[in-house]
This record gives sequence, structure tokens and C-alpha cells, in this order.
Amino acid sequence: MPSGLHRTYGAHHLHFITCSCYRRLPFLSTARSRDRFLSILEHTRQRYRFVVVGYVVMPEHIHLLVTEPEVGTPSTVMQVLKQRTARVLLPRRKRTNPRQRNLFADEPRRRAFWQARFYDFNVRTTKKRVEKLRYMHRNPVKRGLVEAPEQWRWSSYRFYLLDEGGPVRVNEGWTKISFQSRVA
Repeated sequence: MPSGLHRTYGAHHLHFITCSCYRRLPFLSTARSRDRFLSILEHTRQRYRFVVVGYVVMPEHIHLLVTEPEVGTPSTVMQVLKQRTARVLLPRRKRTNPRQRNLFADEPRRRAFWQARFYDFNVRTTKKRVEKLRYMHRNPVKRGLVEAPEQWRWSSYRFYLLDEGGPVRVNEGWTKISFQSRVA
């Protein structure tokens, strides 16, 4: 692990995770790419058995508020999530016949999708949980993508506002939390 980075696992805290696309490029700028990411997140949630308390997918980054998984660690979950997303969303390069390759040209490198690391903040209190949910849900409004949080369909806000299910199950297997008036 790089020096200065310390992740605390095993204390059964929530984890507020932020992960940016490579060089903050808007690789998640289309509805299709955001939908695919959420599908991969839901599949990963089921496989590693963790609870998603909140999420938002922005054009160039994501925020997740999750429990520790029953299988692996949050680092394992993020590695799988990032690898699967990159595999699905990065454009594929045509395979070339090795005999037809230009011997003097450098082999094109595969472009990165995500930044190498992710930010993980342990959430220990209800006050901090509400703060992180508000921050996530207001992010699309603050950035000018929508006028109200409920208009951004790539977040968990509608679950809290309208008890509406989305592509990722929120609070599945955990005591349901109602922040309707406090999360807005």
C-alpha cells in the first residue's frame, strides 16, 4: 500500500467512497455508460454481499456510501467494480496480425478508465451519514446537470424521496433508513 494511505476495515463502519475517471475525463457522460455502471454495481453488490446506502454517478466520478462486504473488503469490491466497468466501457481495439505490425512503431497502450486509487472515508455517525448522502444527492444540482436532485436518475435520491426502487438496491438487508426531509 502506498505510504500515507491507511484504510480502516473491520470496524463495521460505512464507507464513503469516491472514485474518479482517469484524468477526470467524462467517461460516464452518457446515459448508457451510467446505466451500465449501475448494472455492474448491482451485480457486484450481490456477489460480495454489501449494502448500498447511497450512490451517485457523475460524468467523471462516482460516490458510494456502502457497508463493508461480507466477502472481501471495500478494496476488493472497488477493484472488481473498476475492472469490470473498464472492460465493458472502454472501446476495444482491433486485434492486428502480429506479422502485419509495423516493427518500428510502439505498441499502442490500452487507455485507463479509472484513476489508480480511490478515496475512502469511514462514516461512524448518523450525522456524518446524512451529510454524505446530502452531498452525493446535491452533486448533480451543484454541477448544473439538473435543477432538482430527483431529476438525476443515476443516484439513490429517489429511493429516499419516493421509496422508488432503482437499478441498484438501496438498504437491501439493512434497517431501512428514512431521511426524506433531511436528505433533500
